[in-house]
Amino acid sequence: MSQPLLPYNRQCLDDDDFHAVVDALHSAYLTGGPEAAYFEAEIAEAVGARYAVVCANGTAALHMAMMALNIGPGDYVLTTPITFVADANAPRFVGADVVFADVCATTANLDPVRAREVLAATPGVKAMIPVHFAGQPAEVEAFAGLASEFNVPVVEDACHALGAEYRDAHGKWHRVGSCAHSTMTVFSFHPIKNITTGEGGCITTNDPELYYKLKQLRCHGTTNNEAQIVARAQAFTEVDGVSVQNPWYYEMQTLGFNYRLSDFQCALGRSQLRKLARYVERRAKLAVRYRELIAERLNGIVAPLETVVGVRHAHHLFVVRLPFARLRGGRAALMRFLLQEGVATQVHYLPIYRHPYYERTLPALVRLPAAESYYDECLSLPLFPCMDEQAPERVVALLERGIAQYLVD
Repeated sequence: MSQPLLPYNRQCLDDDDFHAVVDALHSAYLTGGPEAAYFEAEIAEAVGARYAVVCANGTAALHMAMMALNIGPGDYVLTTPITFVADANAPRFVGADVVFADVCATTANLDPVRAREVLAATPGVKAMIPVHFAGQPAEVEAFAGLASEFNVPVVEDACHALGAEYRDAHGKWHRVGSCAHSTMTVFSFHPIKNITTGEGGCITTNDPELYYKLKQLRCHGTTNNEAQIVARAQAFTEVDGVSVQNPWYYEMQTLGFNYRLSDFQCALGRSQLRKLARYVERRAKLAVRYRELIAERLNGIVAPLETVVGVRHAHHLFVVRLPFARLRGGRAALMRFLLQEGVATQVHYLPIYRHPYYERTLPALVRLPAAESYYDECLSLPLFPCMDEQAPERVVALLERGIAQYLVD
């Protein structure tokens, strides 16, 4: 390896992030303190939602969303096969089954036309999880229409898309996470996401009942909120002629989990959130440079995923498609060549239904043509905000060399 390794993605931390975490560690609370509430308020404001609930990770967010919607055994949840396994696992956590619809060939986002076909053919679908793949907003208005037609709520998976926006049919712009066309939106703050808390997640919603339910689910199903107390005889004592809540009292009202996010993680998240606009702008600039170089040097053999009109892409990933069937050794050979030259790449994703667990669990073998075609050709190139601005030139030059070396026709 002649140069330092260029990872396909990584966290970007500055001195202000370190100082925020240290300040939180010096505070009176490591968890259960005020930082979570501050972070939630700032996220809600940043995306334009009424409420935000932070939690341990994006998978926990999806799990709580399923529980909050009372999804359970006998129900189905529809999602995309081109995503991380958590989108299918979360329905399974609550005993539901998962069904897949195919993706759009040019964006790899869930196709609302194919989703409608699945909804029409599958009684019992109780939720849809479209994913804003790679940071590009899915067709949320179309899914909102399906939600109305089939009475099926939409939970947006925006784990790739914090900072993204889309324009509706009336020309109005909406921030992903505002829940303008959905019931809930989930985010991830994993190190390679657009901001990080180390591990972490969030759910946004505009529904007050869901908000209170999510807060309970995050903390063992408990509450000490005076207005929500059920066993009031246990919770209150008469003192000097006044009924007051017992200061030690809390009650478990439903089965929940310890999905809290620590104060020092929230402090890191707050620091990162202040840089979100700059990070998204930097990602976009690098993506533009990739597109220019690919058009100049690899046009006709390498094609970036399409960016549709009417969106502001968050560029969590930069995914290209190329015909690996024409390369000697296929994708593995090209990825090994790039890694030996100091450039790490990745594949997002193996279709979920191909994983052994889902091949055992699903009632029939699933193979969706657009998802299969996408998987056969996809490759994620390095992209992160603190990446050197010359990195796209290095990556594309190596791609050109590797393709020339392995191309068989």
